[in-house]
Amino acid sequence: MARLGIAKDFLTDYAKLQKPVQKAVDAAIEKFAEHTHAGLHLEKLANAKDPRIRTIRINQFYRGVVLAPDSGDEYLLLTVLPHDDANAYATSRRFTVNQALGVLEVRNQQALDGITPALRQAAKDSRDLLFAKVKDTELIRLGIDADILPLVRLLTTEAHLEALANLLPTPQYDALTGLAAGLSPEQVWAEVSAYLPITAPEEVDTEDITAAVARTPDRFVLVSGPEELAQILAHPFDAWRTFLHPAQREIAYRPSYTGPALVTGGAGTGKTVTALHRAVSLGRQTSAASPVLLTTFTRNLADALDRQLGLLTDDPTVRERIEVINVDRFAYRVVAEALDRQPAVADQHTLRQLWEKAAAATGAFGAIFLEREWEHVILAHGLRGPEEYVAARRHGRGIPLKAEQRVQVWEAIRQVTDELRVLDQRTHLQLADEAARILAERPVRPYRHVIVDEGQDLHPAQWRLLRAAVAPGPDDLFIVSDPHQRIYDNHVSLGRLGIGIRGRSRRLTVNYRTTQEILAWSVRLLTGVTPTGLDDQPDSLAGYRSPMHGRRPTVRAYPDRTAEYAGLADQVDTWLAAGVEPHAIGVAARNGHLVRAVRDALIAAGIQTSSTTATKTNVVRVGTMHAMKGLEFRCLAAVGVDAGTVPAKAAVTAQSQDPVAHEHDLLRERCLLFVACTRARDSLYVSYVGNPSPFLNSAQAY
Repeated sequence: MARLGIAKDFLTDYAKLQKPVQKAVDAAIEKFAEHTHAGLHLEKLANAKDPRIRTIRINQFYRGVVLAPDSGDEYLLLTVLPHDDANAYATSRRFTVNQALGVLEVRNQQALDGITPALRQAAKDSRDLLFAKVKDTELIRLGIDADILPLVRLLTTEAHLEALANLLPTPQYDALTGLAAGLSPEQVWAEVSAYLPITAPEEVDTEDITAAVARTPDRFVLVSGPEELAQILAHPFDAWRTFLHPAQREIAYRPSYTGPALVTGGAGTGKTVTALHRAVSLGRQTSAASPVLLTTFTRNLADALDRQLGLLTDDPTVRERIEVINVDRFAYRVVAEALDRQPAVADQHTLRQLWEKAAAATGAFGAIFLEREWEHVILAHGLRGPEEYVAARRHGRGIPLKAEQRVQVWEAIRQVTDELRVLDQRTHLQLADEAARILAERPVRPYRHVIVDEGQDLHPAQWRLLRAAVAPGPDDLFIVSDPHQRIYDNHVSLGRLGIGIRGRSRRLTVNYRTTQEILAWSVRLLTGVTPTGLDDQPDSLAGYRSPMHGRRPTVRAYPDRTAEYAGLADQVDTWLAAGVEPHAIGVAARNGHLVRAVRDALIAAGIQTSSTTATKTNVVRVGTMHAMKGLEFRCLAAVGVDAGTVPAKAAVTAQSQDPVAHEHDLLRERCLLFVACTRARDSLYVSYVGNPSPFLNSAQAY
């Protein structure tokens, strides 16, 4: 049976087609797999620049363009266009395998042939050639092939090279621009090869298109069959979020791990999609009596995971075996079942009053200090009495406490917990702590496998709950985490919690979501930052890169909010006019006040919006930076990134009160901005009023 893959650009083209045309494409794909030549005619064009190019009939007005192999049955659907446009595309393009990198390339051969005479004349009239000092052997080693090399020898200026940007194969163009910028061939090779999703092979078979496709997962992918492809086309914007690249697939579909496994990596490296595929893999192997728990920090993220899981499998049996619920709801359910009633959760207003009352009674410690001491020392370590607290290590706390001071702090905290008990209320962390003890005392655990997304944001009490939810053994815990995206003040050592991951830790380094330009800019926001991971080791973004390229982020300064909102509306209008779907546009702000003001301004400008969690479809999404976690957009605007707003003053402990907490808070705020900016896939726009956030200073140097 023929196997049909797709080019990434096809998804964009497909999304723009009218529904009747999309249905015709779906029907053609189904027929293709069943009867490649008999039921679906592959038409060869006599004047095509690539003899492997074919077209297929979609309907009376549209045709698809297909790359057919010289041998075998793996085909690539490149695009679907109106009849004349499809023929023009098919006759002009040529596909080759890069001789150095082994990736599949595309070039506009017809346009290159057309521009060659003009370049030849310019070279004849000029004494200086752009690459005169670069030897042929060096160009060939960088992947410049025999057909492009003569053209390269005609270039006289960088302007001529830039004119070829959309005509040359991208890997070859990138190599040439590096040389033109003054880099040595060795430096260019280091840059070009660094962006490869897969290490370049020692020997490249330039005739093996199938192997080249496998090495170019950021642009092409072969799917397992028409069902998978049809599922992809039902959600064209989400489709690339469910694809696994080779490094991710090896992790997700490994037959078994002997114990807990940890996967780390920067934003966009596919940790979440790897976790989703792992859930499906385990869901197929287990039974309803031994289900899989897929969990994360917030309810919004859990809902997003549940939606994405639906894109991966529609098998009801597998779906029934996988429960998706966030940690707080899971803890609440465990406690409710044990009490045989619904426990009340303390609201923030009540908590604030209780902590202020306790602080006033001590006269020595502030309300925020007491609350954090409770959460990050007492609850974090599961301490049950003052003696344990006096002897405990207070890792991460900046103010030293003597024994008598600890006793005083314990009594102040006990006052709050006693009053919560009288009110019959619990905090979410108390529920997690209680639920962990309930499950640990049971002979049978509720799950066979637990998969954790965004592990860096979970509190130790929540980790104890998840450890108690599954019996120790093979494939018990599968965790994905990125310390650089820690946006809540939880610092955890898995080893100290009885979750040993030694020898079962993997790191992903290639960002498949964001262009290298957006990625490089965003990483600079974290200059000097080295957070500690769940494995107690410093985490690094060394080797973190993207194989995709695009425009650099745009940063705009405005005199006031009114002007900033007007500039935002203009930017959103520009994206919409360029064909970006409204729901593929996101706007992030640091706080709810700004979010509401932005939504009002966009609506006044005639742009429909919704929150990040609303059910309205095909409208621009506006939310806080926290709400952006786990989401992706083609285009994203981060607004209000000024000195008075980012970092948020209320979220940062004064340095005089606790210098360690102060640094932790600043790091968390940096990570929050980094998380928001790396939600952008193709375009990032950042704006501020007055003075920029101090975090932007390092990024602006890019």
